[in-house]
Amino acid sequence: MAAILIYSDKTKLALELLNAAKLIAKNNDLTIKAVSINNDVQAEELAAKGAQSYKIINPELNLADTAAMASALLQAAEKLDADTVLLSSNRRGKELAGRLAQVFNAGCLADVKSLKTENGGIQCKRNVLGGATVAIQQITSEKKVIAISPQAFPAADDEAGGSINECEVDIKPSGIRLIETREKAGDSVDIESAEILVVVGQGVESKDDLPLIMQIAKALGGEVACSKPVATDKKWLGEERIVGLSGKICKPELAIILGVSGQVQFNVGIRDARTIVSINNDEKAYMNQMADYVLVADLKEVLPELNEAIV
Repeated sequence: MAAILIYSDKTKLALELLNAAKLIAKNNDLTIKAVSINNDVQAEELAAKGAQSYKIINPELNLADTAAMASALLQAAEKLDADTVLLSSNRRGKELAGRLAQVFNAGCLADVKSLKTENGGIQCKRNVLGGATVAIQQITSEKKVIAISPQAFPAADDEAGGSINECEVDIKPSGIRLIETREKAGDSVDIESAEILVVVGQGVESKDDLPLIMQIAKALGGEVACSKPVATDKKWLGEERIVGLSGKICKPELAIILGVSGQVQFNVGIRDARTIVSINNDEKAYMNQMADYVLVADLKEVLPELNEAIV
C-alpha cells in the first residue's frame, strides 16, 4: 500500500505533520510512516501518537548537510513505498524540501497553510505574490513534496496502534564537519505560540517606550513582537520577534498593533489572529482596514492610559 512519509527534526513540528498526514490518508487509502533521524526519543513519541515510526540511526548523517539528509529521505521513501513526503516549512525544512524534490523527481510546494483532498489530489492553500493573495495549488506529478507551515495543524494526540521500526540508509561521509553549536544570540521568545501579542511598529517613536509596552504585554499574559524595521533597522528588539513574511506567521487570540502601517509583508504574519486591535495616529493606515477595533490616537498618550487600565 502506498504511503505518506513525514519528517521534521523538531518533534513538535513532526507531530503537526502527523495530523496533516492523517487528513490526506483517510480519503486516499494511504498509510502514514514517520521518520526520525538519530533521535530515539522522537521515534518513541511519534509511535505513541499512533504512527508507524521508522528510526534512521546513522552517525554519518549531519542535520546541517541538507544534501545528505535529502539522500536519506529519498532512500526511506523508496524503501517504505511513499510517493508523498510532508516536511515542516521552517528555514531548514524549506531547503530540504527543494533538495528532496530534485532527487525524488517530485513536484514541490512550500509554506502550505492548509490541505484539502479532492478526487485523489491534494489541494494546498498558500500565500503567493509576496503574501498579497492566497492561492489554492495542486501538485500534478505522481511524487509530491509538501512543506507545511508551523502551526497550520495542531499536534497529534495520543493514539494506539503505533510501532517502532528501523530503516537503514547508505550515506557517504559528509563533506560538512560540525565543529560546535551555539545558541543564537537574542531573545528566546516563541511568538508563534503566544495567545496574546503586543506588536511594536515604527509608529512607536522612542525606544524608551519599550519597558512600558513590555509591562502591558506581561500584564495581559502575552508577548511583545514587532515589525521587521523595528528589529533590523532600529535594532530595538531581536529578530525572533519579527511578525510577517520575513519573520513568524502568528495566530494569536488577540493582537494589539501599535503604530504599524500595515504593509502586506507584515499583514501576512498576523491576519489570522482572532481579534486585531490597531492603535495608530494615521486614520488611513492600511492596518486599520484589517483590524476588528481601531483607535486613532497618539501612542504617547495611549500607552500610559492602557497600562493603568490593565495593570
